[in-house]
Amino acid sequence: MTPSLSEVFSPDGPLAAGIPGYRMRAQQLEMAERIAAALAANRVLVAEAGTGTGKTFAYLVPALLSGGKVIVSTGTKNLQDQLFSRDIPTVRRVLNSPVKAALLKGRANYLCHYHLERSLADGRFLTREDSADVVRISRFAKETRTGDKAECAGVAESSPVWGMVTSTRENCLGQECPSHKECFVLAARREALAADLVVVNHHLFFADVMLRDEGTAELLPACNAVIFDEAHQLPETASLFFGDNVSTAQILDLVRDARVEGLASARDCLDLPKLCGVLEKAAKDLRLTLPVEPARFALPQLEARMGFDNGVVGLVRELELFAALLETQAQRAEGLENCWRRSVELLAQLRRWQSGADADYVRWGETYTHALQLNATPLVIASIMQKQMSGHPRAWIFTSATLAVQKDFGHYCAEMGLGEADSACWDSPFDYEKQALLYAPQNLPEPNSYEFTEAVVKAAFPVLKASAGRAFFLCTSLRAMRRTHELLGEYLERAGLDFPLLLQGEGSKNELLERFRRLGNAILVASQSFWEGVDVRGDALSLVVIDKLPFAPPDDPVLSARIDRMKNEGRNAFMEYQLPRAVINVKQGAGRLIRDETDRGVLMICDPRLISKPYGKRVWRSLPPMKRTRELDEVLAFFEAKSVA
Repeated sequence: MTPSLSEVFSPDGPLAAGIPGYRMRAQQLEMAERIAAALAANRVLVAEAGTGTGKTFAYLVPALLSGGKVIVSTGTKNLQDQLFSRDIPTVRRVLNSPVKAALLKGRANYLCHYHLERSLADGRFLTREDSADVVRISRFAKETRTGDKAECAGVAESSPVWGMVTSTRENCLGQECPSHKECFVLAARREALAADLVVVNHHLFFADVMLRDEGTAELLPACNAVIFDEAHQLPETASLFFGDNVSTAQILDLVRDARVEGLASARDCLDLPKLCGVLEKAAKDLRLTLPVEPARFALPQLEARMGFDNGVVGLVRELELFAALLETQAQRAEGLENCWRRSVELLAQLRRWQSGADADYVRWGETYTHALQLNATPLVIASIMQKQMSGHPRAWIFTSATLAVQKDFGHYCAEMGLGEADSACWDSPFDYEKQALLYAPQNLPEPNSYEFTEAVVKAAFPVLKASAGRAFFLCTSLRAMRRTHELLGEYLERAGLDFPLLLQGEGSKNELLERFRRLGNAILVASQSFWEGVDVRGDALSLVVIDKLPFAPPDDPVLSARIDRMKNEGRNAFMEYQLPRAVINVKQGAGRLIRDETDRGVLMICDPRLISKPYGKRVWRSLPPMKRTRELDEVLAFFEAKSVA
């Protein structure tokens, strides 16, 4: 007989018996009951659960007991792996559940036999390290059951070789592939179709399920419920995938693959290597019309760059010639036919971007170190989301620690097209009154002033000394992050303090976190990627400093286009859109501080607008109920009391 949720979560229930340190939390049980009711009635539920509620078990238990097929979508691959490898096996074990679970990642995570073979035959590796990596991957291919590159311990996830030995949606040969039967991507998808519980991430969900890619289009019709964890990330991810984009990197990948396929199957076509070189140059020349530093550009900024418009026209022309030549060779091999199809598709995408026919989309560009991506992003995703959620009745659960602004979900539901969805909010079970202090220092200059970063570091340094390091210094821009790191280095040297100073980008996120935990008295200066999804429990993290309220830069192309649209509709874009997003980001940053019932710490927000502007109240009232102060002495006393304790 299926146990009731109150039995499962009770102090003497299966969770308590099977999980060391488990504690019954009223919020967790209430959340599980609301999710179970939504699953049973095929309803939409938007649920915010503060840090420490235990939301993962609150949705996994009802999902496993529901008897239907459930897709769980997470914000990151790390969380995806944690769910599949740790949380789901734990809940299955304590419930003695027969539910079959599967993990499904995007195809770029799975080794491709065909492209590995082609790369080995081609042998064009730029460095000795790349050559060594491909040998390790080749060995891994013979031993692995899943082909998941995360399991290939000897090769860094950032190795350029992975791009040569995995497939993309464009260069996959599908049923024409000679290794079709051994394909790791298809094997993972077969397992997902046969499973009761499938763990994906948001990128894969939107790329494959929503956009009806050839991959998991069958998954959604078969499922009874979709649960989005870290659901605050969805508006951004959905915008990306409901839009259209084309990049010079895709064109360079096409050139690389066409060269390899030409060598294998069309050596006598002497024009192919020549046109490969011409197309490669056109793609690189277009990238070079923009500055080297990665950045985002609105359409007028792109069009103002000398050579940009001509560069796009030239790239279209060369791609037309390239596609025409490939068409003459396409019948000679599956690989060449695939390259021809890709060239036609890329040409159509480039022409679509050029024409800019749809007024509901904003066109813009983003540069990376070696590539330029041209994007067309929808200004509103609500109607597209509603369309995707209509049809077969199923439950849709959206959960995160940060979705509401002062317990109001209006902003989120409006942006996501969720209408009058059921919503619920559970506060953290932690005792923030005793465990945490919010410090807003006095007399700091305005955030846009030249000397702001210097003033922030000066104000924060006594607090950093009192906390004995053990701090995250979260900045809203990379420039402020680098300047903060530089200034802190000088302050520490002058004071003769040897707190280790870490900087985002010096290693992978996981490596930096591991070092931070191990050192025990480090200061980590970071930007956007450390504002969320980071868990440091215990004394290693006792202070979180936030330099500014994290409003998205108003010159961001998508944001400015959305603001203009809202203003034209007579709406207040700041209160309806910019402020709620900033509040959710502050809540994410603040959420790094208290991760456990025994944690204590200070949240220092240096932006004077928190106090001086009327909207500042909406920010701090949305934070957990910690004590507040503007006095440095109270902060020092808080740390003093901690060291005595």
